[in-house]
Amino acid sequence: MTSQTPDLSMRVQTLPGLREQVAERLRLAIATGKFAPGARLIERELCEMMGVSRTSLREALRELQADGLISLQPNKGLSVSVVTPETARSIYQVRATLEGLAARLFARNASDSQMAQLRKSIDRLAEVYDNFSAERFIAAKTHFYDILFEGAGNEIAAEMLRRIHTRVSQLRVVSLSSAERAQKSIRELRDFMDALEARDEDRAWQVCTAHVEAAAAAALKSIGSTSG
Repeated sequence: MTSQTPDLSMRVQTLPGLREQVAERLRLAIATGKFAPGARLIERELCEMMGVSRTSLREALRELQADGLISLQPNKGLSVSVVTPETARSIYQVRATLEGLAARLFARNASDSQMAQLRKSIDRLAEVYDNFSAERFIAAKTHFYDILFEGAGNEIAAEMLRRIHTRVSQLRVVSLSSAERAQKSIRELRDFMDALEARDEDRAWQVCTAHVEAAAAAALKSIGSTSG
């Protein structure tokens, strides 16, 4: 990582929840490729870039390290974690299982209002796909999952899935910047929504897990293209 000049998109403006703000800025920077896999993270440069103290930065870095987004390399310091194909496969296997559960629970428990909100969130994702931006995509996808988890009503599954989504954020953005994958993804999500609105738990589970498996295939392809 080379010397950094001030970056307004990375600056932290307010004190309340400072660690959370710093951690969130770093997550977004990693997810959007501002900090690429394998890039070194130098505390002094990050402090200057974000306008925060080393203490606040270190607290945030510890959080990201616990999430698996960054790792400590012997004699090299902290760097952005590289997701191997083996790790990606394992992550997506767990994601498919947990999202399938969330799909069943949403079909069973969600209110009509939550159904309508989820439908609108998919429409919003379609708009983002048509004019792709990594930052806008992450915000829209997070909103989609917030509604899904709320309607499913299982906080433990939601917490585990949020951590998993953090791990795959880099791969998801790379694969969905492809117009072909984006179009397929929105079709899959609309099929998923149809099953949810029909309160068909089995169909919702089937479409949801198939969507995750397709996402896994795209992510593994993106790993191959960047490492080959």
